[in-house]
Amino acid sequence: MTRVLHVANFSLQAKGAFQHSVSIKLTNGLIRNGHSVTHFPDRDVARASSMFGSHRLGRAGANAALREVCRDIAPDLLLLGHADTIDAATIAAIRDDLPKVRVLQWNVDPVFEPDNVQRIRSKLEVVDATLVSTAGAALAPLRAPGRRLGFLPNPVDFSIETGHNHCQDALEFDVFYACGTPARPLRTICSRDWNMDDFVTALRAAVPSLRGCFPGILGAPHLTGALYQTALESAAIGLNLSRRGDVFLYTSDRLAHMIGNGQAILIERATGYDRLFTDDEMAFFTSLDELFQQVRSLIADPERRKSVAAAGRRRYHALFNEQIIARYVHDVALDRFDAKDYPWPTLID
Repeated sequence: MTRVLHVANFSLQAKGAFQHSVSIKLTNGLIRNGHSVTHFPDRDVARASSMFGSHRLGRAGANAALREVCRDIAPDLLLLGHADTIDAATIAAIRDDLPKVRVLQWNVDPVFEPDNVQRIRSKLEVVDATLVSTAGAALAPLRAPGRRLGFLPNPVDFSIETGHNHCQDALEFDVFYACGTPARPLRTICSRDWNMDDFVTALRAAVPSLRGCFPGILGAPHLTGALYQTALESAAIGLNLSRRGDVFLYTSDRLAHMIGNGQAILIERATGYDRLFTDDEMAFFTSLDELFQQVRSLIADPERRKSVAAAGRRRYHALFNEQIIARYVHDVALDRFDAKDYPWPTLID
């Protein structure tokens, strides 16, 4: 049993309390693997440390509180998930207090975003390992001597992704795609930059009978929490269109949300997911015409749609369920990692 202190955005002020977040799934997996986990919601602690309720103004208080909590519980493993209110100097001080503690930071934002790269780099010298939801050569700028670096798959958790769309002959909607802001930034799909309002308009023109569930698109409201989960359970096909489709294994964590609920996944072949999944487990495309044709085909053939969805869901869970990903994170952090235990790209040299 390992004592874990998990520092991440567990805030109740987060949208829908981040019910589908990677942080919750990692904690679930660690506990189900037999470890003790304590949460440290860095943003909430920062807000509580400021008389104005500002997490920025309460940053110093959050850093001091984290060091005190570490002294109190003496964790074996300190996990940092987008813990941007915590300073590298604080982690260094905690390591002085607890020389045996292991520290791992994880990040599920794009490595083609300079601001995100800077946030990751700010802690490279004080952590033992860094895991990011991108694999391969794109991680090279994050190398640091003596530190481990690698891919973090987006985990699925069937206690969270509870839908069984793959068992349904008919659903309320044909296609699901959710988006925070359609035009900022643009999404690159098949080498073309898109405002997602324009993309959905083009999709509807190509498939006039389409019944779409598109939260955040064309003025539709954003959905969080239980409403978001209900929407996920209402659609047959999930469009996995992330910021870019040409960065090896990078994807929004919506992939896990959609496939875990039994949606048939449409995904650009350039993502590299065709190295892990067959054409019977995900519907791949290399052009917009092929994407539109795949949508038409899956709508017209519910048996194929259900078969692809069921096979993809089964394969994704076998590869990336919360307990496997938590074990991987734990193994990397505690220097017990063996690549033979994981049938997908892991650490880079």
